[in-house]
Amino acid sequence: MNFDHTDDRRMLGDMLARALGDTYPIETRNRGAYGETGYDAAAWAQLSELGVIGALFDESAGGFGGSGFDIMVVFEALGRALSVEPVLGALMAGRALAAAGGQDAVLAGIVAGETIAAFADDDSATPVTATADGDGWRLSGTKAVVPQAGAAQVFVVTAGDDVFLVPADAAGVSVRSYNLIDGGAAGEVTLDGVAATRIGGAAARDAAIEAGLLALSAESVGAMEFVKEATLGYLRDRKQFGVPIGKFQALQHRMADVLLEIEQARSSVINAAVAFDATDAKARARALAAAKYTIGRTGQMVAEESVQMHGGIGMTWEYAVSHYVKRLVMIDHQLGDEDFHLQRFIALGR
Repeated sequence: MNFDHTDDRRMLGDMLARALGDTYPIETRNRGAYGETGYDAAAWAQLSELGVIGALFDESAGGFGGSGFDIMVVFEALGRALSVEPVLGALMAGRALAAAGGQDAVLAGIVAGETIAAFADDDSATPVTATADGDGWRLSGTKAVVPQAGAAQVFVVTAGDDVFLVPADAAGVSVRSYNLIDGGAAGEVTLDGVAATRIGGAAARDAAIEAGLLALSAESVGAMEFVKEATLGYLRDRKQFGVPIGKFQALQHRMADVLLEIEQARSSVINAAVAFDATDAKARARALAAAKYTIGRTGQMVAEESVQMHGGIGMTWEYAVSHYVKRLVMIDHQLGDEDFHLQRFIALGR
């Protein structure tokens, strides 16, 4: 099987890498990531203008891509730039809407980058419940740690196996937004008898979660690539006893282990991208679980090794690697950590 990217995907990845490399230095990223909104509005507008969101969806949903490798290319580039813009929310909410059908206008706004969407799945101590209300539904409860909840214009909310669409300005919706330790923003979304539109069931939820798992795994690979290159550069430049510390055999061995683990993580994400487009649901779920487990384990290892080989500078605010390290650790905890996905992989094999 040929795992090489098509010319169009290579062009998309190169274009996105150049655009972010030219206009999205770590200082710009951090101003947005730790600012009031949790993202950079100019960067989000640029991503929308470049058609990045459209690349995540097929033609039936108004996009021009939508394959597993399209998602991989986009999020690997976003991970390399440490982007905090609400692309993941667009992907997950949009995938749920596309799988369910019937909300074409909302989906079109998301794909065009005109509508910021958030996918609200994790429950707090008061899970969201859905109650039939005539021809519609009412939602009550709270969703915790919803990415970019404060900026979202629409929420796609799960209640059990059902998925609902809720406008952010609907009566009864309240959001408590806050910044995250690794940059970006999230919030608690409280729903108090909110009128909602049911858009689908478990299939819509699964479509969103599976796309999110692939995206996070690819983002982690991109972030690890940046950390790898920064660490290699430091080992070449930093001198002790008159020679670069990269000449020390112990550090060479540790760096070789890092390089090997990153390539294994990349292979697991490629496997997941292939399985993502297949019709075998069980194989797809196993491949995604394997990828998320692998990037969780490898991301932790790369983060720890890079900081140790850098020394104290590796955790200073001014040095980009410190922010990548935090993101690598926190990716593991989104949509299930490595322990959760290891158990899921084992269970799916029975």
